[in-house]
Amino acid sequence: MKLWRWLLLLIVVAALAAFGWHWVAEDPGYVLVRLRGWRVETTVVVALVIVLLAWAILAGLWRLARWPFGAMSRRHRRVSRQRLGGGLVALMEGRHGEAERDLERAARLDELRGPALVAAAEAASRRGEPARALEILNRAGQVAPQAARVVRARVLRRDGKPAEALALLNPEADSGSLTPGGWHELALAALAAGEPRRALAALEPLQKSGALGTQRYAALETRVLIAAILAAPDGQALNALWSQLPKGQRRASAVIDAYARRAAVFGLALPAMDELESALRREWSPQLAETWGTLEGDDLDARLRRAEAWLDAHPNDPGLLLALGRMCVRQQLWGKARTYLERSLAIAPSPGAWEAMGDACIGQGDIPLAQRCYRNALALTRGDATLDLPRDGRLSHPDTRSLAVEERDEHGMPRLRK
Repeated sequence: MKLWRWLLLLIVVAALAAFGWHWVAEDPGYVLVRLRGWRVETTVVVALVIVLLAWAILAGLWRLARWPFGAMSRRHRRVSRQRLGGGLVALMEGRHGEAERDLERAARLDELRGPALVAAAEAASRRGEPARALEILNRAGQVAPQAARVVRARVLRRDGKPAEALALLNPEADSGSLTPGGWHELALAALAAGEPRRALAALEPLQKSGALGTQRYAALETRVLIAAILAAPDGQALNALWSQLPKGQRRASAVIDAYARRAAVFGLALPAMDELESALRREWSPQLAETWGTLEGDDLDARLRRAEAWLDAHPNDPGLLLALGRMCVRQQLWGKARTYLERSLAIAPSPGAWEAMGDACIGQGDIPLAQRCYRNALALTRGDATLDLPRDGRLSHPDTRSLAVEERDEHGMPRLRK
């Protein structure tokens, strides 16, 4: 298709040239130049050719005269670009002092001044010199104000001044002119300053910008939502916040877990239980199953039967086993509680399981064993080694036969054990 367009263009040009030559050949024009007795006569076409040649010769002579001076400026630009590239590489490699030096030198070229100074400020900040970074940003703000403002907020946040960083970004955030990097810094600064509501407002523009990848944005969103939930002062504020969140933000397991635990603190066990059960029906989560087992309520018998029904489908779930053990402890079913907790500890030891095992041992009057379980819970929390249980033939060999079951995904296909 392009070939036909080129052929058509050539035909049109040839036709115009032929018509123009015929038009000029009929009357080529007449030019007369007289100067101090000199007399030059020629046609218009020849005069135009002479003028063009004279202009080309003069332009060439001018370039030749400027060449020595242009060589110096070209060398300056080439060296500045090399220093900018070397400084950025040094910044990525962690040679922050060398990076700052090269970038400062590259900033002497006007066209590189903005990016070079912003990168030099980042190098100074990473080297642990926030005052030096802010000084460089004062100069960078004259040529790249928005980039300098975002980096200044980052430097202030790293220096332990998130409130100042937040105040720096708030005016542009209120006007909606903040850059994607600015929204990201606003969210981080708001979290560090203890203002999760401000960080929550930054999520929508940050998501629309697409500046963060899916996983990184999801991690930041979860962190902001959890902080906002934990900052709710009472149950009414918590329910108002939860009802205002879009459905997509209320589906993350960590967010639902934070809401359920916070609601339980305010005595809202029923709404918390409804959210947990709805989430577990959508997608199974050991974390949510464990939290579900910690909620208070008068219907322990019904909840215990429901959890045991879940156990048929998820016998390898340590969170569900821990929830069953805790509910049995609350119902003083000590032997049954120890059976569930032994299985939970055999699959994935956790401080909560050791603590619940200690409660079950106290219920059976075995104080020394309960003390050992509590010590194991503390040791596991600190990352230390745990103590073995006495070899009485029961605790040292928990029953794991029911753990070897076939698991299938939501499409009915067998799933390999992790």
